[in-house]
Amino acid sequence: MTVLIIGGSGFLGAELVRQAGGANGPGRITAATYHSRPGGAAGVSWHPLDLREPHGVDAVLDALAPGTVINASSGGADWRVTADASVRLAEASARRGIRLVHVSSDAVFSGADVRYDETALPDPVTPYGAAKAAAETAVRLLHPAAAVARTSLIIGDGGSAHERVVRQLAAGERDGALFTDDVRCPVHVTDLAAALWELALSDLAGVFHLGGPDAVSRYELGVLVARRDGIDPALLPAGLRAETDLPGALDVRLDGRVSRSRLRTRLRGAREFLAGTAPSTGQGERARCLGE
Repeated sequence: MTVLIIGGSGFLGAELVRQAGGANGPGRITAATYHSRPGGAAGVSWHPLDLREPHGVDAVLDALAPGTVINASSGGADWRVTADASVRLAEASARRGIRLVHVSSDAVFSGADVRYDETALPDPVTPYGAAKAAAETAVRLLHPAAAVARTSLIIGDGGSAHERVVRQLAAGERDGALFTDDVRCPVHVTDLAAALWELALSDLAGVFHLGGPDAVSRYELGVLVARRDGIDPALLPAGLRAETDLPGALDVRLDGRVSRSRLRTRLRGAREFLAGTAPSTGQGERARCLGE
């Protein structure tokens, strides 16, 4: 059986490809798509795919005949990539009887309810969130046997966009601030990829919340990254997002207790995988994403 990773050259996709060797059993092979250039992983077949091209998805599925597809593509607010292509992939996969794992985002939520479990319905407030909400809604409608995995800020071992921002701010290479009122549930890319592989190789269906258990602000996350990297946290500028005109939710916490009960993969919290202690929230206890 072939497992196809859509967006294999992206940050998450590259980790999925890296873990493919451990996930592949007898008779299972991994293929991956790329837009600009293929990844460098050996033992993986790479295939060009422009998700904006209406017939691209069908062509790749016909050529590879995968048994499972993991959609880890990242098109940002580009509706053609994030929404339209996901709709085409869901329809094409369902028609061919292909297992589908679709990666979604906590950006589908407005933050009005703060904590969101797997039954929560999308109420996006940004173009990116709207595209992601349209995509996951289509997946659930067109491919009921699919797994939809909502996640949060994805952190690595220095390679994520969020970590680069911290280093650039500390070095004075960019303007801006890390917001103390913008809260998410970060997850490590290796944990997330492992959970997605577990879903891909199972028959589990429905919505899964794959965020970490710790709720931290962008500033708290920045301090954790800085301490890990030997950077003085005092170099990080702090601010309030509520005092800006930037669109988007403030506090969004993915409650993944049901998802955790259905999966073996353990998702670590930011304080654990960054091996530090976040600054006090002033609430007298550690902020959590689980709602307990």
